[in-house]
Amino acid sequence: MALGKKLSPLFFGLVLLVGLLAFLNWPQEQAGQTMAKKLTPVKVYEASNKLFPVTIDALGTATANESVTLTAQVADTVTRVLFDDGDKVEAGQLLVQLNNKEEVARVAQLQVSLEEAKRQLSRIKNLAKTSAASEQLLDEQQALVKSLEAQIAVANAQLDDLQIKAPFNGRLGIRRVSVGSLVRPADEITTLDDISVIKVDFNVAENHLASMALGQKVTATSVAYPGREFSGEITAIDSRIDPVTRSILSRAVINNPESELRPGMLMQVTIEKQVLDTLVIPEEALVPNADKQFVYVVAENNVVSEREVIVGERRPGWVQIVKGLNAGEQIIVEGTLRVRDGSEVRVLNRDTLES
Repeated sequence: MALGKKLSPLFFGLVLLVGLLAFLNWPQEQAGQTMAKKLTPVKVYEASNKLFPVTIDALGTATANESVTLTAQVADTVTRVLFDDGDKVEAGQLLVQLNNKEEVARVAQLQVSLEEAKRQLSRIKNLAKTSAASEQLLDEQQALVKSLEAQIAVANAQLDDLQIKAPFNGRLGIRRVSVGSLVRPADEITTLDDISVIKVDFNVAENHLASMALGQKVTATSVAYPGREFSGEITAIDSRIDPVTRSILSRAVINNPESELRPGMLMQVTIEKQVLDTLVIPEEALVPNADKQFVYVVAENNVVSEREVIVGERRPGWVQIVKGLNAGEQIIVEGTLRVRDGSEVRVLNRDTLES
């Protein structure tokens, strides 16, 4: 018991000494950890001058280069159908034959009458040379020949009306008739579209009128072909501005050799207005406040400063900076919501910045 009493003061002294040392060292380590936690991780982008195309975006509708609904000129019965749905056809190709028996017989009859009239005319001419036939008789026979020739021309035209032919090269639509069908004028037989070239009609606001010109290049996209761009050029600009929408109708032509684009498609049209060599930053770096725009600039000591900037032209994902920022300055693009003016940050991508 005496030995335990002698050791107790020494034991308690050692415990106090260890506790004191731990107490003195603990706040410094904790303070360092706390400071490290306060450094917000961010990613930055180095502002630089780049070629920045200024574009006009518009929605347009695709139409065929040539388009027609094929119909009959007269009422009659279909005797032959010489095409299938979706066929490619050439100009002048016969597609549908209507009943023409009566007209064919009429032409044959007139041909016989014409041949007989010509023989009579030849005989009268020979008689007229010897004054055996009068000039009046000759004139009457010549008039008869001309009359029969005119009647044959009319009959042949009627025969043509009974044949439905392709007026131009193109692709047919769905067949609407069958052999034996009775068709009347204005009855739809099928459609024909020339889609080797696609026209895209679109409207642009009147404030862009000065930037529009014939021959100007455009690109168009469609939801049917994600990631694809179709190139064309402006071929027509309307002579009038719509007084209701204050927009002007324009037309672009796009080559379509593979028939990928079809009439009726909704097209997103982009017109290149001009190309600027200017200071450009990602749109995500902007921090709006009321009617102003700000960015967070990171200095070499990793301290953030809030900077007001003047924004110019915009493109999807990118903006032109007119004033407030210099080339080479680093701005925060990820982590803008976690910092404020004067914050100290930890830059995660400083070694991999894109120029």
